[in-house]
Amino acid sequence: MDATPFTLTPGTRLLHIGPHKTGTTSLQGAFHRLRAELAAHDVVYAGKGRQAKEPAVALTRACRPAPGAPGASSPWDALCAETAAAGDRRVVISSEFFSNADADAARTAVRDLGGSPAVHVVVTLRPLLRILPSHWQQYVKHGLCHSYEDWLDGVLRRPMEDCPTPEFWHRHRHDALLERWADAAGLENVTVVVVDDAEPRRLFRAFENLLGLPEGILVPDGGGLNKSLTLCQAELLLQLNRRLADPAWAGWPRKAIVREAVVPHMQAYTPCPGEPRITTPAWAEEAAAGMAEEIVAGISALGVRVIGDLATLTPEPCGAADPVTPTSIPTAAAVEAILGGITAGSTLTRTRPAKPRPGTVEDRPVSKVPAADLLRIVGRRGLRRLRRELPGGRR
Repeated sequence: MDATPFTLTPGTRLLHIGPHKTGTTSLQGAFHRLRAELAAHDVVYAGKGRQAKEPAVALTRACRPAPGAPGASSPWDALCAETAAAGDRRVVISSEFFSNADADAARTAVRDLGGSPAVHVVVTLRPLLRILPSHWQQYVKHGLCHSYEDWLDGVLRRPMEDCPTPEFWHRHRHDALLERWADAAGLENVTVVVVDDAEPRRLFRAFENLLGLPEGILVPDGGGLNKSLTLCQAELLLQLNRRLADPAWAGWPRKAIVREAVVPHMQAYTPCPGEPRITTPAWAEEAAAGMAEEIVAGISALGVRVIGDLATLTPEPCGAADPVTPTSIPTAAAVEAILGGITAGSTLTRTRPAKPRPGTVEDRPVSKVPAADLLRIVGRRGLRRLRRELPGGRR
């Protein structure tokens, strides 16, 4: 049930921790794009980019010293300094990567940002049934080689034994996530915002109320960042990941090829009406529905403030047909993937030295190369370097 609308007091640090796939990208885009408008209402969106990923990663991956202790600064230190400088203005800090924090990191985050009750933690939640396909295709973008059904098998049937992405439940066992942060910030300083896909603007209205902003100031930016893949696109990317995982491709940087080149081009593709989407098999829907009921019961027992209806998080399984593996991909989608590969190839050609061909002189150990050939190789390399250093970089 909806909590009574309330506004955080001036000087509050609103720490939005996600987790992933709960409307974070759209919300962060709105905050980032409207920094000037927010400042006019004494609200600061902390950090330089769309989200505070680097500070969150610095916090969750390192053992943090006490404030003022000697040691190298980090993105987290810079974020804390910016937050402290905001004074009595409300500050918004948002990154789904804060959901990776363990109990110690959560306590450190609250302490470093001003302590309780200055820090108010906000968690956005979507139904687990919606999160599963979104999260799998996101993992595929990052190089996962498991099919959707194999991944679901590990996540839902064998989460403690053979889960291919063990961090999934650390983020999405939402009752445990809330308990972790409630222990750090205090139960009264934690709010859940339930994301309803049928009314997506309610997410923005909830944050406007919390921050004392005019209604309607936060709107989706429509930038299309982090778009979900279609079934055909996901299959193409899955097969590419598997090929790049082959030992024959061990020397190639998969991140530069897939995540930084192929995926952005693929996301430029606009699916045709009726194009198949990723489908969760019936057995997995049933398992996820049972898990969601446990999670919602845990949240209810915890007693945190909830904006929205927790029942939205436990939709009935729709009994979808078992997924099929596509055997073709739309031409336009394939073209975008190829263009991404060309982009990656061009970048790697400029930044990576060419490997010597097997059997050439340069492929042999120095001790096995005749002196005359060695002098010729050194001279040729020296000449190439000299040409690079000439004005204009002439080659």
